[in-house]
Amino acid sequence: MSGDSSDDVLRRLIRAGRVPVTETIFSLPPPPAGLRPWDRVEGMLIGLAIGDALGNTTESMPPAHRRDRWGEIRDYLPNRYASGRAVGLPSDDTQLAFWTLEQLVEDGGLMPGNLARRFCSGQIFGVGSTVQAFLDRFDGEGLPWDDAGLASAGNGALMRIAPVLIPHLRQPSRRLWVDAALATIITHNDAAAVAASVGFVALLWDALGMTDPPEPEWWLQRFLELAKPLEPAGSTYRTRGGRFPDYSGRFADFVRERVSDAWERRLDTVAACDEWYSGAYLLETMPSVLYVLMRHGHDPEEAIVRAVNDTKDNDTVAAIVGAAVGALHGVSALPERWRRGLLGRTREDDAGRAFELIRLAKVFDPVQAS
Repeated sequence: MSGDSSDDVLRRLIRAGRVPVTETIFSLPPPPAGLRPWDRVEGMLIGLAIGDALGNTTESMPPAHRRDRWGEIRDYLPNRYASGRAVGLPSDDTQLAFWTLEQLVEDGGLMPGNLARRFCSGQIFGVGSTVQAFLDRFDGEGLPWDDAGLASAGNGALMRIAPVLIPHLRQPSRRLWVDAALATIITHNDAAAVAASVGFVALLWDALGMTDPPEPEWWLQRFLELAKPLEPAGSTYRTRGGRFPDYSGRFADFVRERVSDAWERRLDTVAACDEWYSGAYLLETMPSVLYVLMRHGHDPEEAIVRAVNDTKDNDTVAAIVGAAVGALHGVSALPERWRRGLLGRTREDDAGRAFELIRLAKVFDPVQAS
């Protein structure tokens, strides 16, 4: 398949029943054209890394337990991987996002097989079970990239998807949605995973071009506009925690119902996220991300703080929220103390590499090219 276009590859996989999404992806409206300033792109990437770094020292703690131990977290906590210094270090969220960026720069765009190999290129900090299974199948068993992903609705593809839009800045087209899908199925070959990635990439793309924060409801409406048509009619997911244990149905419908209901009741973020349980499952992560953005997207610091403090899988939720508010507000709107304390690692001992990759990625900046 190396000579085929990305559209041809995805269409063949869908028609063969190997990717469980509808062919609607090929007829989604193209992303809006227009200038997307580089400081917004930089904000998206740095916001992702900051959110991850602020959250990963207390990852997977229930919000109430975290608050009892640490109070409200608004800065980096002492990190044992930096001799106890309170600095920003990566987990797998930042690593896989910036390894994606690195491969995109090297290839000039998305080449899924090369990206799959990049994911096998070093130690992944706190690797999730789905990504580990992909590594075992692709690197260990030698399966091709388009067979190595698992049918998983975890958030391990969504957390790294943001850089995929960067090569499309010069010439936006529907192929952005195809690339988001292909980058997802490398590890998470699942309808909800693809729908979440495509819907979130649309949010990022639009946010990069906005001059003012959108109305709160826009975050949910725009996400569903792209995500919902991609799920097959018979797609069924079940909840696994929270106050809705009996739900069985489509991913997008659950997101719509729960987020809309919480918004109508004006719940704060911790109460809302507790209702659907804010773990690493997309029926938990995606409502949490959207609700934080609806409540606090106009204030980048508070949005990231709420994601860090009010969710269970807080490093990933904060990384995703950080990418969105960074795209909307730009890098200079992110608190200077957070930017200063971020070491920019993507591996164990490569401080500054993340910043270098952002500079290298400017080859995709339309302004620089003109």
